[in-house]
Amino acid sequence: MEIILIQDVDNLGAAHEKVSVKNGYARNFLIPRKLAVEANPSNLKQLEERIKQQRKKEEKLLAEVNKVIEVLKSSPLKIGAKTGTSGKIFGSVTSVQIGRAIRDQKGYEIDRRRIHIIGDVKELGTYKAKVDFGSGNETELEFEVVAE
Repeated sequence: MEIILIQDVDNLGAAHEKVSVKNGYARNFLIPRKLAVEANPSNLKQLEERIKQQRKKEEKLLAEVNKVIEVLKSSPLKIGAKTGTSGKIFGSVTSVQIGRAIRDQKGYEIDRRRIHIIGDVKELGTYKAKVDFGSGNETELEFEVVAE
């Protein structure tokens, strides 16, 4: 029996995927639990429309991500840190501080868990961090640590 999955089902397939299963499995388990619907012409048309709308959303999201990447690459961030006389920082710069600097200087809210600092930041200078936007979109961000 041909069915369209509504939700992800382990060892069977992902949501919005057309699969073939045995009649009893579909009628007695998948369809009553609202995990799948029968693959009739009406449901197939709805599936195509849903996939089309999802592609449009993804394209719009990708355009927004590219816009944010351009703004982040335009100029380096400046992050203030307390330092000693030798130029060493008390503590270190964290992803929380970088996220706050992006919000204050660039106007975008980026979750701290998406920011990964490359190397240790213990002294004044210029460093890099990676920002992961998900689904394969990431960028390198340059930031400069200055004395407060």
